[in-house]
Amino acid sequence: MIEKEHWLKTFLETKKAIEKQDLIKLKILSNQTIHSASINQDAESITIAVIIYAIGKILERNDYRQKPEWNKFYRNLLLEIDIIIDSLKKDNLKKFSLTLEKLRKNTGKISGKMRRYIEEVLHKASINKASRIYEHGISLEKTAKLLGITLWELSNYAGQTGIADVKLGKTLNIKNRIKLALEMFK
Repeated sequence: MIEKEHWLKTFLETKKAIEKQDLIKLKILSNQTIHSASINQDAESITIAVIIYAIGKILERNDYRQKPEWNKFYRNLLLEIDIIIDSLKKDNLKKFSLTLEKLRKNTGKISGKMRRYIEEVLHKASINKASRIYEHGISLEKTAKLLGITLWELSNYAGQTGIADVKLGKTLNIKNRIKLALEMFK
């Protein structure tokens, strides 16, 4: 199973990047995973891309490292990544999926401003990664559904970033369509 091996490699590299505070590496890993998710359109790859992107955004906030709940959050983050790695090594995809979802929802254990910030980061990460999937040619509707965001949120973000403005996404006018069709039958 090629995807499982990719996920394992991704989480091994993610753990190293977290420990080294390599935020650029986390962004690269997230982008690589979103490319794979665009091809396979599987929920796990999408969730992985969102989580890794969100982790990078959370680690960017140095002020949160001073909060009392930071150490617990950081320890739990690494512990859950270790469980994910172990599950993938043992080919236990059910435990992998459960832990992946737990990692995504783990913000409930954090209180106050940090919790709200992390929830906001995860939501914005979903929108950001959805726009990248859309950029790979998957429809807005399907992309929004895959990431559990509204079509409005995604189309609004895609419109702001200019992703929807690429020439490949524009249709030809009627005259040019007829010309193209006639050339195909020559």
